[in-house]
Amino acid sequence: MPAAPRAPLLLLALALATAAWAQAEWPVKPLRLVIPVAPGGGTDFLGRMLAQKMAENLGQPVLVDNRSGAGGSIGSVTVARAAPDGYTLLLGYTASHGINPALSRLPYDPATDFSQVSLIASAPNVLVVHPGIPAKSVQELITHAKGRREPLRYASAGVGSAPHMSGEMFNSMAGTTFVHVPYKGNGPALNDVLGGHVDLIFAALPAAMQHGRTGRLRMLAVTGLRRAPQVPDLPTVHESGLKGFNTDQWYGVLLPARATPALVARLHREVLAVVKSADFVEKAQGQGFDVIGSTPEAFRAHIVAEVAKWKRLVAEVGIRGE
Repeated sequence: MPAAPRAPLLLLALALATAAWAQAEWPVKPLRLVIPVAPGGGTDFLGRMLAQKMAENLGQPVLVDNRSGAGGSIGSVTVARAAPDGYTLLLGYTASHGINPALSRLPYDPATDFSQVSLIASAPNVLVVHPGIPAKSVQELITHAKGRREPLRYASAGVGSAPHMSGEMFNSMAGTTFVHVPYKGNGPALNDVLGGHVDLIFAALPAAMQHGRTGRLRMLAVTGLRRAPQVPDLPTVHESGLKGFNTDQWYGVLLPARATPALVARLHREVLAVVKSADFVEKAQGQGFDVIGSTPEAFRAHIVAEVAKWKRLVAEVGIRGE
């Protein structure tokens, strides 16, 4: 009986050896970290700090590529369509992988079109009001809002932004009727609250702290399930009576789908080495971030749960994407 042909076995062995060698040598060229927002702001700060520290550890440049637009969707689809070789990474966040998939039909699936590496950080928003609003707590704000003839107005960076969705979740859970006033960006939105043209906003923690400490705004509560270490005396909305209220901003590292388990594991180790370092933690906390560093499996489960949460809210209040 003739022996089985050896050529296919040799080719398979060669392919496995080549893949193993490539994995062992990674990285042999610069990496690209796509940040799906414009330069400046908290998301960009976090991504650039991550890129810098990874470059130092890997001995290869990690080039930042800001691909802004459509709430993070433009940058996200760029990575979803890239080669899964470990050289193109994405800093996904609440809008790109949580809110937008609940609002609109996107050219990518937030869970299945990516290989999740790690949920690296979160940051609460803070419910702040103009000092002219006579409320010093969440419950006082609810009572005041329900006793007014005209509804209070809240500002946001636009339809589908985290401040917008925070306001809609608050209305849903508290029974208030805050009117949404969208702006083109967080800066103009916050400026109009500071000027008294709009009554309140769910602002990013650093901005809220800055203006809260000067008395230009009054901070009432943070939007996560836990108090923020930067303002430990400030309660959460959750503990202020709206049980389960949680609209934290969050951020995580992803690869294109079909990245090998070995590559995901390697990148996971590299990302955790950065985000668990004392220098990274100190700088991140100084900007209002809570460092996490999850497993890939936990990050995937988080994305699935976030999309489901926002889909429920969108269906309940009838929000439509722009």
